[in-house]
Amino acid sequence: MLSGLGEKIWADWIWFPEGHGWADLTDRDGQVFPKTQDLWVTLPIALCFLVCRQIFERTVATPLASLLGVSDKQRVRAPPNPTLESFFCSTSKNPTQSSIESLSKQTGCSVRQVQRWFRRRRNQDRPSKLKKFREACWRFTFYLLAFFAGLAVLVDKPWLYDMKQMWDGFPKMPLLPSQYWYYMIELGFYVSLLFSVASDVKRKDFKEQIIHHVATISLISFSWLVNYIRAGTLIMLVHDSSDYLMESAKMFNYAGWRKSCNFIFTMFAAVFIITRLVILPFWIIYTTWVYPLTLYPPFLGFYFFNGLMLVLQALHIFWAVLIVRMVIKFLPGNDIVEDERSDREETESEDEDVGREQRGKFKNGHVQNGHAPLNNNHSKAD
Repeated sequence: MLSGLGEKIWADWIWFPEGHGWADLTDRDGQVFPKTQDLWVTLPIALCFLVCRQIFERTVATPLASLLGVSDKQRVRAPPNPTLESFFCSTSKNPTQSSIESLSKQTGCSVRQVQRWFRRRRNQDRPSKLKKFREACWRFTFYLLAFFAGLAVLVDKPWLYDMKQMWDGFPKMPLLPSQYWYYMIELGFYVSLLFSVASDVKRKDFKEQIIHHVATISLISFSWLVNYIRAGTLIMLVHDSSDYLMESAKMFNYAGWRKSCNFIFTMFAAVFIITRLVILPFWIIYTTWVYPLTLYPPFLGFYFFNGLMLVLQALHIFWAVLIVRMVIKFLPGNDIVEDERSDREETESEDEDVGREQRGKFKNGHVQNGHAPLNNNHSKAD
């Protein structure tokens, strides 16, 4: 039964145009073609990346952070309080006004003390600036090396300059050793990102990042299976061309190098928009979605591949909106670029500002249940 189901799922007519099939990807005459079992190589590669990352962050990223002056403010820890800790862990990290007043009565603390406790407790869970720097440094190093590796792999390939040639002879296109390693290393890296997602810095676009990683892994894996490798190498090169700029801008941001950060981020925004909102949809997706219809009748694999491409494109539009918003914010006042996906660490001065606001309202007679109204929404962008 399972074998019969497998035959139906992997039927030639589903994944290949009419007249072609899996038999076309059989090695012959000294020519090698991609195979399903090749993808298992990415698992040990991903584990190697995880180990290399730990070594890199300790031996390279941490000393570099010290050299650039990356430092963390010493955080004031919230004093032990079982009642507040229980509420923080099981109910909400951002209690409402009524909850704060209730907790105040339960613990015998003032409203201000309860509010300050939650502020300090939230700060304890936020990743340190050094952790963010090390993560950005690791990704910057990989994306930079991957970009130049991709250029080396593709610079002499005709489909880099005439994208229609990515379908020349499809699917009987032999696999080159450089394409093999480019694919395996890229796929292994994205698998490692999926493995480490629980321990990495969580940002406001966490769900979108998960979707992106899954879509990217699925896209790379599927393009390998059905020999869309020429298209896949172009897609990976386009992504790597801007990612290393973003990570380097983050590094300078954490180091407080304002002008360098703003300059690099402006470069990143320009490259991102050109590559992912112009080149990717109007050149690459056009060549994978529109042009093949002039060569073959549509088939299920064609729709599956391009469906994943459209998911990535939708995410690019989402991130482009965030990028443009950040550029608009810092250009007029020459302020430092702030990642809108991150939560900003809350400070004691904010607590004093809230306290002064509350006292002012109290003097004006605006009180609720004997306490000044509270504004406990502090989910501001980093």
